[in-house]
Amino acid sequence: YTILSRVHSDRNVYPSAGVLFVHVLEREYFKGEFPPYPKPGEISNDPITFNTNLMGYPDRPGWLRYIQRTPYSDGVLYGSPTVENVGKPTIIEITAYNRRTFETARHNLIINIMSAEDFPLPYQAEFFIRNMNVEEMLASEVLGDFLGAVKNVWQPERLNAINITSALDRGGRVPLPINDMKEGVYVMVGADVPFSSCLREVENPQNQLRCSQEMEPVITCDKKFRTQFHIDWCKISLVDNTKQVSTFQEVIRGEGILPDGGEYKPPSDTLKSRDYYSDFLITLAVPSAIALVLFLILAYIMCCRREGVEKRNMQTPDIQLVHHSAIQKSTKELRDMSKNREIAWPLSTLPVFHPVTGEIVPPLHTDSYDNTSMPLMQTQQNLPHQTQIPQQQSAGQY
Repeated sequence: YTILSRVHSDRNVYPSAGVLFVHVLEREYFKGEFPPYPKPGEISNDPITFNTNLMGYPDRPGWLRYIQRTPYSDGVLYGSPTVENVGKPTIIEITAYNRRTFETARHNLIINIMSAEDFPLPYQAEFFIRNMNVEEMLASEVLGDFLGAVKNVWQPERLNAINITSALDRGGRVPLPINDMKEGVYVMVGADVPFSSCLREVENPQNQLRCSQEMEPVITCDKKFRTQFHIDWCKISLVDNTKQVSTFQEVIRGEGILPDGGEYKPPSDTLKSRDYYSDFLITLAVPSAIALVLFLILAYIMCCRREGVEKRNMQTPDIQLVHHSAIQKSTKELRDMSKNREIAWPLSTLPVFHPVTGEIVPPLHTDSYDNTSMPLMQTQQNLPHQTQIPQQQSAGQY
């Protein structure tokens, strides 16, 4: 395959700080940059995925999220810009990948964040919608319906969607793929008027008790949402930014709290350099010298103090040397016999004289005698020249 890359012209958008920003990456916008389908007449429906990152960085800014469920659906960039990014253009590099031809198409999205005059809105409410996924809620018509229902309940003069967050980003669990279950989505809206009595009903003790028992609270305005949105009223969050709550707490010193040591003063840059040459010699040279001396002593003992075989024989008694030599000769003879059983029997295993007369007896077999089947040691009754010793008779026979 030939992998090509085309670059679109830059696109500029102008969101406001503190207001929800949504930008859809349409697949149809990038299809024209890819070659047509192989078969003429057929509509191209190639799988296309997107990769988004801040120019010069591997990821997006912290306030910007991206979602695309399948390669056959559009991608969505969404988030709530912060005040810190006002006046600083944010360049997002968008790369589209055609999963059939492995081609790419790129263009830059320049986000120019504008400051809002009425930001931040002082009264903010966050709703948890159980029957929606984040990409469904980001659709303009669905989000418009939800803001319309909130406006009927709240009756503000100005109402804006501040942020949308998937329940999975808040530690929620992935739903089972049964009964068309949804992951849920958090929607934060802001208004310029105090909360209505309907929204305050969730703070009643009776509803708080029902929420602690995992029961649905009784909310009078829930029917205005129920037709399209299933809201978990136990998870609603109401924030009033007009009440300035001081977060400063005086530290009471006691056990476990160290006294204030003043401002940290780093060491001066004019410190004198230290010479580690002497430390190196002490650490390396001294152990090496000790090891060398021990090696020389061991070499002298092993090589120069050997007595040798001659000195050993001179200090050994002659009878012990004779016995040792006889044992070695017998051992060598037995080993030679085990190697070749065809040779004649050694003289040491044959009777060489008569036990009574002392007469020399010739060998029991000739040189041509087959001795392979003869046992090495013969019993007394098998000897032909054995002399019978007379037995002592009893006294009654004489």
